[in-house]
Amino acid sequence: MKKVITYGTYDLLHQGHINLLKRAKALGDYLIVGVTNDNFDRNRGKLNVRNNVLERVEAVRATGLADKIIIEDYVGQKIDDIQKYDVDIFAIGSDWEGKFDYLNEFCKVVYLPRTEGISSTMLREESQEIVKVGIIGCGRVARRFPSEANIVSGVCVSAVYDCDKLQSENFAKDYKDVKVCGTLRELFESVDAVYIATPHLAHYENIKMALMAQNHVLCETPMVLDGGQAKELYKLAESQGVILMEANKTAHCPAFNHLMVMIKSGLIGDVVDIDVSLSQLLDKNGREFDPNQAGGALYEQGSYPLLPIFKLMGVNYEKLELYSRMENGVDVYTRGVFHYPKSICSFKVGLGVKTEGSLVISGTKGYAYVPAPWWKTDYFELRYENQNDNKKFFYKWDGFGLRYEIQEFISCIVNQRFSSSRLRRRESIQMAYVMEQFSKKTERFEI
Repeated sequence: MKKVITYGTYDLLHQGHINLLKRAKALGDYLIVGVTNDNFDRNRGKLNVRNNVLERVEAVRATGLADKIIIEDYVGQKIDDIQKYDVDIFAIGSDWEGKFDYLNEFCKVVYLPRTEGISSTMLREESQEIVKVGIIGCGRVARRFPSEANIVSGVCVSAVYDCDKLQSENFAKDYKDVKVCGTLRELFESVDAVYIATPHLAHYENIKMALMAQNHVLCETPMVLDGGQAKELYKLAESQGVILMEANKTAHCPAFNHLMVMIKSGLIGDVVDIDVSLSQLLDKNGREFDPNQAGGALYEQGSYPLLPIFKLMGVNYEKLELYSRMENGVDVYTRGVFHYPKSICSFKVGLGVKTEGSLVISGTKGYAYVPAPWWKTDYFELRYENQNDNKKFFYKWDGFGLRYEIQEFISCIVNQRFSSSRLRRRESIQMAYVMEQFSKKTERFEI
């Protein structure tokens, strides 16, 4: 049996794609199609937002031309796949002429003629709707947003609002064609969506007002500090026909998502323990140490270490115990211990205590190790009893990382997806319940 393999993004699947797949299929008896993961579009200079990888896989499957579909996750995978699947022919479009000649060492390379006059880029340009985004809160984090949004196709930062008008005016000076709004109502009427980067305690009212104005909302993490409020807001968003998403950059990081998929596929066996930590030593005169502004380590950092725990173990834990060192009304250090039916998970966060910021996921066959800073995942290892079986994975973390969450936000808007698989609503809601448990001092102990 002669095996053929080909690769592509297959965004906005069109007749040109189908023609290429048919030509590749005709070269042999069995066609393997590699669909590039979302992060591969970084190399184009823009992050595509029309179809995520799962939607593109389904589109290829629907053609009926692929005998097997795989995901291309990393540079160098083509050689691994050719050897793994005992491939005879590598086929690719003629616009890549000569670029893959190095694969002739492993199989025959064939460059296929492309269909003239049609491409995904052309279709996107013809049909792309620009989502106008307004920024609420012009502090340090928000200043990273416009440059990151510029990398993503289909989005334009067009307005800003801050309760301190001078702050918003200074912000707008650095960005062309950004309107300074005097009220939130003016902002809502000027844009399709908002990015909220205000202090934690303002999030609930900011989100609710934006949703009532039928604006899509991307809100900085933690979205809210009360589980009931989180449930209310997600329900309101869906009833209004708009998207509400929590802006947790790690949740949308390509390397982190690849790690989660690998763990869920059983590569280290059943997960028995997760140990994850994050800490910073900050100026104690800042907002982060003000109890009246919801300061403290858990509120400031907690949603990040909660992420891998909830992604891998789910939200139905039996008990959570919290241990905190308090100073002047805020926690400078908190450790949490989750009890699940067949596992224990723990996390540590600190603003006045420094600890190793790593992520270790222990399983019955091996373990995953992500070194500090794990929340900016660009490298991880799978380690086993036999060290010869260990595997290392390298990625690139681009910019501030906000581009990945912006890409998913715009994709949800374009495709009317009310929940993202990268950070599901139930996970976001449970994070808020953890914050609420801390504030109510239930199962919380001071050290």
